[in-house]
Amino acid sequence: MKKLAMGRRCFSSRNMAIIPCSILLSFSVVAVQVGGQFSDGLGFISLDCGYGLDAQAYYVGPLSGIRYVSDAPYIDSGETHNISSVYASVTVPQRFLTVRSFPSGARNCYTFKSMTPRLKYLIRASFLYGNYDSKNSPSVQFDLHLGVNFWKTITVTNRSKVYYTETIMEATTDLISVCLVNNGRGTPFISSLELRPLNRTLYPVVNSSRSLILSSRFDMGRIGDYVRFPSDPHDRIWNPFDETTSLTKTSTNLTVENPVDDHFEAPHVVMNTAVVPVNSTKLELNLATEPGGLDEYYAVLHFSELKPLLQNESRQFFVYLGGTLWNDAKSFTPDYLSSSAVYSTNPTSAPTHYNISLVATSDSTLPPILNAAEVFSAMQNTIVPSDSRNVDAMVAIKGTYAVKRNWMGDPCVPKAYAWDGLNCTVDAAGVSRITAVNLSHGALTGEISTSFANLSEIQYLDLSYNKLTGSIPAFLAYLPSLKYLDLANNELSGLVPSSLLTKSQNGSLALRIEGNRNVCFNATSCGAKRKKPAPTIIVISCVVPVVLLLMLVVLCILRKQQGNHFFVHIQRSRGRHMRGSKEYAFQIDNRRFTYTELKKITKNFGRVLGKGGFGTVYYGHLDNSIKVAVKMLPHTSSEEFVTEAQHLSRVHHRNLVSMIGYCIDGEHLALVYEYMSQGTLKEHLRAESRGDRPLSWEQRLRIALEASQGLEYLHTGCKPPLIHRDVKTANILLNERLEAKISDFGLSKAFEDDDHSHVSTKVAGTPGYLDPEYSVKNQLSEKSDVYSFGVVLLELITGQPPILIGSEKIHIVEWVYERLAKGNVEDVVDKSLQGEYDVNCAWKIAYVALNCAMQSSAKRPTMTEVVMQLKERLALQSNLDKTQLEDRNTQKLLIEHGEMYQMSSFEIECATISDKDGPSAR
Repeated sequence: MKKLAMGRRCFSSRNMAIIPCSILLSFSVVAVQVGGQFSDGLGFISLDCGYGLDAQAYYVGPLSGIRYVSDAPYIDSGETHNISSVYASVTVPQRFLTVRSFPSGARNCYTFKSMTPRLKYLIRASFLYGNYDSKNSPSVQFDLHLGVNFWKTITVTNRSKVYYTETIMEATTDLISVCLVNNGRGTPFISSLELRPLNRTLYPVVNSSRSLILSSRFDMGRIGDYVRFPSDPHDRIWNPFDETTSLTKTSTNLTVENPVDDHFEAPHVVMNTAVVPVNSTKLELNLATEPGGLDEYYAVLHFSELKPLLQNESRQFFVYLGGTLWNDAKSFTPDYLSSSAVYSTNPTSAPTHYNISLVATSDSTLPPILNAAEVFSAMQNTIVPSDSRNVDAMVAIKGTYAVKRNWMGDPCVPKAYAWDGLNCTVDAAGVSRITAVNLSHGALTGEISTSFANLSEIQYLDLSYNKLTGSIPAFLAYLPSLKYLDLANNELSGLVPSSLLTKSQNGSLALRIEGNRNVCFNATSCGAKRKKPAPTIIVISCVVPVVLLLMLVVLCILRKQQGNHFFVHIQRSRGRHMRGSKEYAFQIDNRRFTYTELKKITKNFGRVLGKGGFGTVYYGHLDNSIKVAVKMLPHTSSEEFVTEAQHLSRVHHRNLVSMIGYCIDGEHLALVYEYMSQGTLKEHLRAESRGDRPLSWEQRLRIALEASQGLEYLHTGCKPPLIHRDVKTANILLNERLEAKISDFGLSKAFEDDDHSHVSTKVAGTPGYLDPEYSVKNQLSEKSDVYSFGVVLLELITGQPPILIGSEKIHIVEWVYERLAKGNVEDVVDKSLQGEYDVNCAWKIAYVALNCAMQSSAKRPTMTEVVMQLKERLALQSNLDKTQLEDRNTQKLLIEHGEMYQMSSFEIECATISDKDGPSAR
């Protein structure tokens, strides 16, 4: 059996010899800059590590035509060095002439921003030691991490060789980090780092929980140099396979095409060459793997028939991957001039070698053929990263204040590399959340960042002894877990928000604000601080009437010019919005944008995320690369704008969409929210989410719980309480982790009077979700939201819309009730789940949903009770073992025979609901 020697040719994973540049390509691409980071027109990011400090510097590789840029915008630490002139020959590509090394810090990370969640990426890191440190080290070893997960140990033993490693991964957030970790065996360094976007359909075994690490990739029949971009549009590196004493190379001048559903898209130049065994019916490769490794390996073999077969010729063979027969003993026949692939979906353990065997069938007249081969080891993404909203918040805070600490990679995990000054806790789902931030004596300047509002679990925040200016933001009072807030000895000014003072006075918050000379506690004391000396007062008393007269003249002119258009006046953080005879005064503490800024943020409103009754939502990027959603409202929706802005500026909860800012600029009204990458719950339930897999049963339960927690906060955590009035699946948004957040507060109503159970108001909301009692009596209460949530819960269970269209319209409450009355919950549950749910749990959730959707509001539970029931069901569902799930058919039989959760115990009066109190089809 022929052993394949790894690392003998260019760009192998063990040893990448340098190829002379003999061809000058006139290929170039356009580069763009996003948040200080560069990408060319193909989405490629190519970093020459240590290549100067000028973020604008770049050069174009003469062989590949790829634009290489400085790595400075991607990392905040490290030292730049040139390799020794002894190793810097004219044959060494420019990207290997410099390195960035990391003598300080246990973990140093490159961060790629503005990535697309669920898109796949190829990432390649290269290392040439070249005695850059003048130490002539015989060996350097350090670890490489992809985000929070271990990627590979890099071992450099030859000063003149280029070592590289490559991974294919799926992004789970809009940030990707590559971290070099000092394991005590040498100073980490890196020469180049390259990122390439891939189609979602490529390399099917790659997903959010599994990445692939390249072990070898060969163009089997190639003679000469390696193949990469532009011959391979994805810039994979295909090395020639030279150990061919038992193999014969063959080729064609014709083009081998890629089929439409190709999962690998091997380049034409690779596929038009191949190898066949010499005088044998068997083609065998024995590929060396990592020394002493016990990793799981996956193989991809690429095939194409390169010659038209005669009538009496045939080529058929069996494929063995890692010693296992592929495809249940079915033989394989390559297609003529069309690429096809055989690949493993289950891993094979290969401690020292990975074996590939192609064996001709007894009927085959021709030997096996192989055009190209790839072998990967598996990177198990077993460590759960921190909460994405927490990560985004801390990255924004770091950028806002230019924090001079080794804050790189994930803030909380791995725990050994957690950011200095942070404490984190792990929730029941295994997700780390930030509970404490200490930035005392941090030389911070500017205002208190609104990004702190996204640390929903924070209990301790210390910003003392800095130079923070501006007012104390009210959102700090609405951080639900905050117990200690230290703002002492800054340069803050203005009135302390009453909500913070209230929490301080009732003992729920320890508040320190001493040392801020211009802070005051009431309007009287603020007025005293602003009192002017007598001469100044005299001057002001003379000037003010003149200024007021001029303002009146300007006002009259503007009103005449604008006709019936509304007029907006903003003074500091106070807003007064008038249209017709209506007037609104409201307090907004968030950032104010101009219309010009919104055009820049949204790239001239180029990408529409959605359209609703009160405006169009656009996708955008802030200067710090944080993604946002911008809702532009027509001037006729001024009342809804005021309502939503006023409410969102005071509600802060992890299951409510956060408002980042607003715009009042002439006739332009807009609200700027956090971006929710996975769209609406409605899209996922109606198969409108770009072909995504249906939500699993557990995902649906978790979404239901998270949405209910958001509503519970509106009803019980807000003072005064808020009634949403438009709870529906289109207003429940999902982020990249499918965490649910309630949005769209344009119809929300504050429940000011604690002495009454409802408030009388005109009916507003969406048909199908409207509380029947509210729509008949015009009496709005918290139970109106409960009814709407019950409809949402039924949609999650069934996958059906609130109004079903058949021979006649029927409301989902009535539709579910009629089927459950027959004693079979499986007639109700969404068929796309394909039975993957617990029957008993489905009954319980249906019980909760129908209870919420009772005709009488008095019989509905509170949102607090709903949250408790959903938490209980989710906990039980999470604890179900595989045996219980597989036993659901037995449960079904027990239910039908009345021995388990009988309909008679369906204690929501479903079986005895009178016509008067029955479900209402709206």
